[in-house]
Amino acid sequence: MASTSITFCNALRTLSCSPRSIFNTQLHALQLIRSSRPIVFRSVSVIATDPSKFKCVRTKASMAETSTDNKKKVQVFDSEEDLAVSLAKYTADLSEKFCKERGSFTVVLSGGSLIKSLRKLVDQPYVDSIEWEKWHVFWVDERVVPKDHEDSNYKLAFDGFLSKVPITPGNVYSINDSLSAEGAAEDYEICLKHLVKSNIIDVSPATGLPKFDLMLLGMGPDGHVASLFPGHPLVNEKEKWVTFIKDSPKPPPERITFTFPVINSSAYNALVVCGAGKAGPVQAALGNSQNSDKLPVQMVSAEVELAWFLDKDAASKL
Repeated sequence: MASTSITFCNALRTLSCSPRSIFNTQLHALQLIRSSRPIVFRSVSVIATDPSKFKCVRTKASMAETSTDNKKKVQVFDSEEDLAVSLAKYTADLSEKFCKERGSFTVVLSGGSLIKSLRKLVDQPYVDSIEWEKWHVFWVDERVVPKDHEDSNYKLAFDGFLSKVPITPGNVYSINDSLSAEGAAEDYEICLKHLVKSNIIDVSPATGLPKFDLMLLGMGPDGHVASLFPGHPLVNEKEKWVTFIKDSPKPPPERITFTFPVINSSAYNALVVCGAGKAGPVQAALGNSQNSDKLPVQMVSAEVELAWFLDKDAASKL
């Protein structure tokens, strides 16, 4: 299926990353283009600016305990199913907002269980109401493996989400998996810079960095975000937009990843975390942890809002 946008990165550089046709079954070698233990109340919203001072407000249809603090919103859901329902509405609402304001919606995906939590978007009413043709899809990190490999974040997203919605094929930007980790990171950054110049991606007035509309982020049991791991030097990278790692503590070892300056320049960041195995890092990020070592998830922010979507298991240590 042809795309009118396939050639723009190619004009910049022969090996530049490119929008990938998500419906193309052939996997081409080159691709151009985060105190007290909370109780979840089904009819109570909890609003706070100080974690130790909660104000309870009765609402008619709230399904979660909600805490807000400046640019941070924390929602705790009874189940992952409730979380998925709310996440779909959150994403759809932002899609409508940005499509009206900018004429497009730039969305950044991650891997892991995040894709499963997006499943409600492929059902009614969203599958028919969202302006999918205005979406531009990116990855906050990717494993440097072929796109048909079981470790590929692209394959995970394609199989579980992208193949089920009518996103314009040319608006899906995956890495060039024929390059080395270093080459793929450089290539992806060049492509992002071109998309900024083309006004596909907005620019943060505060940082001058790409300002994506929404990043949908997961978190590992160790508190890592994207491919930025605890104690790794890359968490402190300030110059590059996209960098690479060859010694990931979690396999596969070679990956590319957005850096924190780019992640934190996003307008909206959603951290989607489920399961008791991730309760420790959630406590570190949102509770009164005494651990002096900051986890990567504690470094995430956003220009407009950082929204936490937690199930009650992930919030069990708060």
